[in-house]
Amino acid sequence: MRRQLTACRQLVSLTVSPLFTPYKVPFLTGSQKLNNFYRDYPSYSRQKYKDYQIALMTKQCEGKCVLPCMSCRQKRETFISRHISHRGGAGENLENTMAAFKHAVDLGTDMLELDCQLTKDEQVVVSHDANLKRATGINAQISDFTYAELPPYLCKLGVTFQRECFCEGGEDKRIPLLRDVFEAFPETPVNVDIKVNNDTLIKKISELVVQYNREHLTVWGNASNQIVKKCYKENPRIPVFFSLSRVLQLLGLFYTGLLPFVPLKEQFLEIPLPSIITKLKDPNRLTQSQRFVTWLADTLLMRKTLFKHLTARGIQVYIWVLNDEEDFQRAFELGATGVMTDFPTRLKDFMDRNDISKPQ
Repeated sequence: MRRQLTACRQLVSLTVSPLFTPYKVPFLTGSQKLNNFYRDYPSYSRQKYKDYQIALMTKQCEGKCVLPCMSCRQKRETFISRHISHRGGAGENLENTMAAFKHAVDLGTDMLELDCQLTKDEQVVVSHDANLKRATGINAQISDFTYAELPPYLCKLGVTFQRECFCEGGEDKRIPLLRDVFEAFPETPVNVDIKVNNDTLIKKISELVVQYNREHLTVWGNASNQIVKKCYKENPRIPVFFSLSRVLQLLGLFYTGLLPFVPLKEQFLEIPLPSIITKLKDPNRLTQSQRFVTWLADTLLMRKTLFKHLTARGIQVYIWVLNDEEDFQRAFELGATGVMTDFPTRLKDFMDRNDISKPQ
């Protein structure tokens, strides 16, 4: 067993760890038989490769990069999303409104992304901000109002992930209930970002998901690991996405070569494309340190090998929030499962032109 584990470490360092790899062993296809490995790489004896096969339970995968995984079984995917409408498509309709969600679903979006808050009378509402100032002009908390008292959205809202861009809405300026979304789109996957660390909010969202039989069509979580832990404890049947701290842990495991051996409870990795910071701010105002941090984050996070490994384990990778075609192109070339956008029409047109297949 000790000899097998040593072989594991040696070969995993070649196939997994991108920082400490002088060269990489290619993944074998149908034309390159597994039993010829020791001949092509003579520094590894026949016995070492046998140990590698046994210890890592390596399986041949035609044309795909599948990192070995001893302790993890592939997660069951009940849906796959390539086209994801951020806040329903905040660049084409007022964010998080029923009009935005309907427009996105009519376009054929694979998933609606939205945010949830709790009102004074404990109604789960769809709103990104806890404070109403930006969206309604009233400087007060959502939790200070009953649902009936909530003010309508302003006629024009800024698009957060598009510099100097505003969206003017139509007649629908109402802050909707999460219940409304579930009732209107029973077959559409919904990604719920829980914006407040509130046990009642988490419990009520779980109850709504169960009530509408959506445990297989809902993803929830937050950047806060504390919130994600509460979500998982409340209802482990609803898939969660990686929190910020868990993303950092994931990268640590990836760059040390340990990732294939560690089970992950999360089923979705939802991460930003760091380079978009140069589009959100005036590039001339970015300091050297800001440019360096952006470059470093982009280099560490946007790794094709990482995405391939995760998707092979049944973990979907979503990149947000992309609004330009060059970013759509890069995300899909990196192997992301899906792209989250404020402009669902723009993303749909791009996917149609480039023959990016819809999930089956």
